[in-house]
Amino acid sequence: MKQTRQAPECSINNIYQLNGRVPLGKAIPFGLQHILAMFVSNLAPITLIAASAQPALSQAEVAVLLQNAMFVAGIATLIQLYPVWKVGSKLPVVMGVSFTFVAVLSSIAANYGYPSLVGAVIVGGLLEGTLGLLAKYWRKIITPIVAASVVTAIGFSLFTVGTRSFGGGYAEDFGSAENLLLGAVTLAVCLLWNTLAKGYLKQLSVLAGLIVGYIVAIFMGKVDLSALMSGGFIALPRFLPYMPEFHAGAIASACIIFLVSAAETIGDTSALVSGGLGREITGQEISGSLACDGYASTIAALFGCPPVTSFSQNVGLVAMTKVVNRFTIMTGAACMLLAGLLPPVGNFFASLPESVLGGCTIMMFGSIVISGMQMIANCGFSQRNVTIASLSLAIGIGFTATSEADIWNIFPETIQSVFSSNVVAVVFVVSIILSLVLPKDMDIKKVAEE
Repeated sequence: MKQTRQAPECSINNIYQLNGRVPLGKAIPFGLQHILAMFVSNLAPITLIAASAQPALSQAEVAVLLQNAMFVAGIATLIQLYPVWKVGSKLPVVMGVSFTFVAVLSSIAANYGYPSLVGAVIVGGLLEGTLGLLAKYWRKIITPIVAASVVTAIGFSLFTVGTRSFGGGYAEDFGSAENLLLGAVTLAVCLLWNTLAKGYLKQLSVLAGLIVGYIVAIFMGKVDLSALMSGGFIALPRFLPYMPEFHAGAIASACIIFLVSAAETIGDTSALVSGGLGREITGQEISGSLACDGYASTIAALFGCPPVTSFSQNVGLVAMTKVVNRFTIMTGAACMLLAGLLPPVGNFFASLPESVLGGCTIMMFGSIVISGMQMIANCGFSQRNVTIASLSLAIGIGFTATSEADIWNIFPETIQSVFSSNVVAVVFVVSIILSLVLPKDMDIKKVAEE
């Protein structure tokens, strides 16, 4: 008797499975939660870089770049979820415009002009993407304890980001009573929802906080509703708004920071796999995620945007909710694409007040640190591992503290721009060096001496 093959059951519980089928109506809230968690941060780097450009970009030019950024982030996320050839990791990674590049690209835009920034990102993206495809030849230097140290550093580096958002972002009223109250209300809703909700609804605590916080913000006058319909109803992304120019100095600076971004991507994807899937990341996943990071950044440059990379906010959200389903995250990527094509949708997402975002993300960033600690524990507390983790974190956090920034004064400006305020870059370099130079058998030698 011929047996018929049963299709996989479509169940809400499959949100905890990478490839499980989830009902569309149930998937959309979780995908939307991911996009709301990163939307404002996806747009902020462009405004910061555009403000530094010489000649300065007009408001109309910035508006085009913001629209393009939403569209490109959606495309890059889809490639991570559903790879094209070897480009993409098949992991629930959400992509967006990276803060890591702000300092270096602002300098390039000021000294060489915005078209040179576009050219530098094109070359840097091709470099990172190619390194990703060749990851099997160099992946062994990223040992588990190095990855664990980088993940922990990412969590620490985001604490100030969450605090900045909680206080209102870079607005003039940062730290005002209104902003702190709005952040506190949002955080309280997240905690209450996480405590009182039942079943899978418990994992929608961030979305609940964002919705309640947004409503409260409207009544507090913190949302400009008149801006929601600006820009028309439909607008196609503009390809090549700037013809790229290529300058060796700009390209060199961009390539250096692309290597730092690669380290962050390895840390992000390692944390996501560890915290969301409960296993170690594979070489193929590292290769695919880096290839997507690089080549999608080159695509972003063709639309005039800064590089895109994996968003740590969403890694923290996965670690907190354990929702890893690719189809679910894909619905969020579809929302990003709509935001890039329909200005009212993008304007709605962009109107989310920073304090509301901070109230939701401040707890998620702590989850990344915990994931890093769990990864360190899984590596084992041998003398060698403890030395690598403790020394790299001590140097990384200490040397990048704002109060100690002068310690970098003797170094060239390029080195300062890459490392002086980037804890992840410093931890990555120090942990790699220690992993390469410390003897593999240092614990055996210690026992023998005793």
